[in-house]
Amino acid sequence: MTGPAFYVALSLMSTGALARAADLPPEAAMLATALIWAGPGQVLFFGALAAKTAPAAIAFAVSLSSVRLLPMCLSVLPMLRAEKTRRTTLLLAAHFIAVTVWTESLRRLPDMAKERRLPFFFGFALTCVGLTTLTSGLGYWLTAALPAPLAGGLMTLSPFYFLAATARAARDGSDWIAIGAGLALAPLTQAFVGGGFDLLVLAVVGGGGAWLASFYARRVVA
Repeated sequence: MTGPAFYVALSLMSTGALARAADLPPEAAMLATALIWAGPGQVLFFGALAAKTAPAAIAFAVSLSSVRLLPMCLSVLPMLRAEKTRRTTLLLAAHFIAVTVWTESLRRLPDMAKERRLPFFFGFALTCVGLTTLTSGLGYWLTAALPAPLAGGLMTLSPFYFLAATARAARDGSDWIAIGAGLALAPLTQAFVGGGFDLLVLAVVGGGGAWLASFYARRVVA
């Protein structure tokens, strides 16, 4: 399990670069990783701060970007729930669900006994957040120390990692259709939607279309 935690920590070094670009201290990058956690939310956060957006608008934009994580929560939290599991525990667990924790949870939890799932989940999630908090600060200093092309390369680590993690978790044809639709439609939604809503539209159109294609394919086969 150290591999995925290390990879996501490496990918989120880019948040340190974002914090420096927004003229914020390294502590801001580390705190944003611990509290916001998901990479796209941090991109919105630091981009809005750099643009001097109103705090209320920043909070709304970051919250809206987290809506995409709701299906991930709905797929993982039922696997964590046992007879005596408290709702507060599940609410806390929801904070840590982003791409890496989600993909590894879907891969590992079904084969575990219920009493082992929560310890595994929180152990892995806290390892991911702890490592990424440290590497966010490291990325802040590397941005100043590295040549400009390499510093700019730090900014591309997150999207490449998230794409690889999603592909690794793909289970059937509908998953690959959704990934392909996302890659094909992303430039269009960015160009014609934008404004922070492009990911939401992309998820509905690309993901919804992939689900419908899979649904009708199963009916045809049946």
